[in-house]
Amino acid sequence: MPVTTPEVAVLIGRFQPFHRGHATLLQKALETAPRVVIVLGSSFHARSAKNPFNWRERAAMIGATLPAAERERVSYVAVRDYYEDKRWARAVQNEVSKLHPDARRIALIGHFKDASSQYLNLFPQWQLVSSENAFEIDATRIRRILFEAEDIDVSLTVIAELVPLAVRQYLQAWSKLACFAPLVQEHQQLQKYKAAWSTAPYPPIFVTVDAVVRSAGHVLLVQRGGFPGKGLWAIPGGFVEQHERLLPAAMRELFEETGIAVLASSLNDAFIEAKAFDHPERSLRGRTITHAHYFDLKTEHLPAVQGADDAAVAVWVPIAQLAAMEESFFDDHFHILDQFLRLSED
Repeated sequence: MPVTTPEVAVLIGRFQPFHRGHATLLQKALETAPRVVIVLGSSFHARSAKNPFNWRERAAMIGATLPAAERERVSYVAVRDYYEDKRWARAVQNEVSKLHPDARRIALIGHFKDASSQYLNLFPQWQLVSSENAFEIDATRIRRILFEAEDIDVSLTVIAELVPLAVRQYLQAWSKLACFAPLVQEHQQLQKYKAAWSTAPYPPIFVTVDAVVRSAGHVLLVQRGGFPGKGLWAIPGGFVEQHERLLPAAMRELFEETGIAVLASSLNDAFIEAKAFDHPERSLRGRTITHAHYFDLKTEHLPAVQGADDAAVAVWVPIAQLAAMEESFFDDHFHILDQFLRLSED
């Protein structure tokens, strides 16, 4: 093997779903190095209109497009969204290193499409192999076609030129799963939501608050009663009203959604800190900046709670169980909990 030949080629993407543009990049990766690592971004999310396929389904989808000989050369790693570039890049590097600890010459395969491609600049230690995308395909458009046509066979016909045949066949089988209909409904609700704000003079930026409440080794969660994220676990919270400041807004939302049996003065004394979460892609509803408020009641008992308002259920969940629930959280709420409670391994 020539000295300049990379030992491993890395391809990073969300692949929601895997389309012909992605296939072009994957072939470039296979031509560049004998071993290929596909990094499946946005893993461990709950299913949503933006992330309808879990990481295992995406790996199966990609593998189905490859002949057996090439399939054996490809490995997959799943990486969550940390909403922090440095932390995310470090996680990607660590996962690749686990698979190929002895590799010294690593190539990063990529295509500079738009601002979303800036992640390619986060790996200066890897050799960047830029590949032109022969197919100007947008996965967002494919998802819209899947979720908006009344007949799935019509959708699959429309996207026939956009995805490999194996992916089209995979999507046909996947559409029979129980998760498909709720995703269609969520997509429709989100489109209505965005349409309601489409006449605003400027793209709206929403301000919300969340309340992370800890007590006796537990954290207080709610189960969402409506779309988006119906049935998912979330931190109690909501939109800031016109006359409110942030801390009182977080306390109001907490009381409205959980009816937590503590005095407002006790809750105020339990307030530890607040952090802003402002990643542009953190919410399906659009640009939403939330201010999460962390309260530690420091009690040995769990105050009574009952779901109300937007919350179907309110429950105390042991902190030790939160990591196992990661794929059941709404938006970036697991990430918010991780920031205060340090749930993930790194």
